[in-house]
Amino acid sequence: MAEQAPSSPEIAITELGAAPLLEGFRLIDASLGNGITIRAAIGGKGPLLLLLHGHPQTHVTWRKVAPRLAEHFTIVAADLRGYGDSSKPEGGERHIAYSKRSMAQDQVALMRGLGHPRFGVAGHDRGGRVAHRMALDHPDAVSRIAVIDIAPTATMYARTNKEFATRYFWWFFLIQPAPLPERMIGADPEMFLRKHIDGQVKTPGATEPAAFAEYLRCYNDPATRHAICEDYRAAATIDLDHDALDANKRITAPLLAIWGKLGTVGALYDVLGTWREKATDVSGRAFDCGHTLQEERPQETIAELVSFFR
Repeated sequence: MAEQAPSSPEIAITELGAAPLLEGFRLIDASLGNGITIRAAIGGKGPLLLLLHGHPQTHVTWRKVAPRLAEHFTIVAADLRGYGDSSKPEGGERHIAYSKRSMAQDQVALMRGLGHPRFGVAGHDRGGRVAHRMALDHPDAVSRIAVIDIAPTATMYARTNKEFATRYFWWFFLIQPAPLPERMIGADPEMFLRKHIDGQVKTPGATEPAAFAEYLRCYNDPATRHAICEDYRAAATIDLDHDALDANKRITAPLLAIWGKLGTVGALYDVLGTWREKATDVSGRAFDCGHTLQEERPQETIAELVSFFR
């Protein structure tokens, strides 16, 4: 594909054609000028809404909701660094390259490079944790924030008990020193991925074969598996340090928290209560599903996001 003129002095955009599985979207690679390239799907018109996926998904997780959201917003559905087809740098000292601060900075740079210095952001799972850090570090950039099926990271670690450790065992498995988890997952990535998704999704068939195949394509890459472990290692180390330093800081942008009442977060936490400890303006509700609302309850997710961000 031919490289296009940069959208700003900071980034260069390569157009990659139609975005697979996201009807009406185009795919881009954005080189941020710091050695990181972010893959993203873009579509729609109107105010900017950034969509950030979680583990073990990619931007494809928004396939059921993005085309409808694009009737109201300009949608940018991006792969986090380390995931999908975005760059996978070495983790560095204390896994700093996968701190949520670093991952958030990527996305802010992308938005600014696309001409959107202020925007809304919705993040599922890991993407919600990146959005949380983004709203703290870049309050002038984030107009509104939605977090999907998470409680704050520091809260979840602080309140760990046997039930949480059993349900979310990968929080403690993936943080083990390299290469233990990478080698173990590498023995059968498809089995690990299938068990992970099936254990969290409570709506049979919500992750259809084409989407699973795309997630598996990425998960089959050893660099992706290592980056995912680095993401979780950062969450258990440097991210907690950053959260501790900001313990008295609050998100000032309006925050929407939505979650699946059949999932672990809904079962173990007062979700709105945890976010009211971190933000000044919090609303939200539970959906009758598991962890992945955008795949299990897409119509409800669309309605909630349109209402909140519009």
